[in-house]
Amino acid sequence: QAQRGRMLHGTFQRKKTGRSQLTEVFSELIQTTGAAKWPSRTLHSTNKLFTAKDSLQPSEEKVGAFTKIIEAMGFTGPLKYSKWKIKIAALRMYSCCVERTDYEEFFNRCQMPDTLNSWFLVAHLHVWMCLVRMKQEGRAGKYMCRYIVHSMWEDVEQRGKVMGIDSVALKEGMKSMTENFYAAIFGYDEGILSDDHVLAAALWRNLFNRHCEDPGQLELVVEYVRKQMQYLDTLPGEDLLLSGEVTWRPLVETNAQSILKPPPTTYNDEGL
Repeated sequence: QAQRGRMLHGTFQRKKTGRSQLTEVFSELIQTTGAAKWPSRTLHSTNKLFTAKDSLQPSEEKVGAFTKIIEAMGFTGPLKYSKWKIKIAALRMYSCCVERTDYEEFFNRCQMPDTLNSWFLVAHLHVWMCLVRMKQEGRAGKYMCRYIVHSMWEDVEQRGKVMGIDSVALKEGMKSMTENFYAAIFGYDEGILSDDHVLAAALWRNLFNRHCEDPGQLELVVEYVRKQMQYLDTLPGEDLLLSGEVTWRPLVETNAQSILKPPPTTYNDEGL
């Protein structure tokens, strides 16, 4: 490492008065990548290198010393809204992921088998999109994310029991699902902040389980994720925290201009 450091130091000393060759190479690569296109659609690319201080990160709420202490111990401090209201909204939001999604259309267009695992992969994709949206709402949103995931695992376990899956097999299956769930989250997060190549690769590994050979199917789901994330960003954070109501755009959009901001959700003082 010392030898390599001396070599780099000497290189930068020789180039300190002019533009380095490495910078020129990177500039050419960025220009080339930005011009890349799919055969049927323009490639979405992100040339900016995001850092932890960029605006994509939710703004940190100012909390007192006592709140910081109890949260460091694993507890949740006071939130902007009632915790039990947020829990109810989290359950509603998860219900929207599993009840308002056209699984049959996903299975047919993406050629996925009609199994519990395929259902989980599609539901997981929608849960992840909700998690990304709610994390933008500060501490209350992160608190809600915990109960969305909690509701998902309870639902998966109950569905497995109703289907008559053996308890041992169900336990092993849920263990595998848990590992795939957290691995997929990292892939999807990287894909949504990168270009369509990275997002398509994450969907191919996780949603399609590496069994997709039709690029048209990948392109369809990439477009679906992009428009859903854009649509979720139009929903007011307060409504999501108190109601949890989410509607989903169709997999195949008949009218792309129909993605409009929906009317505000109404709810009473109890959050119902």
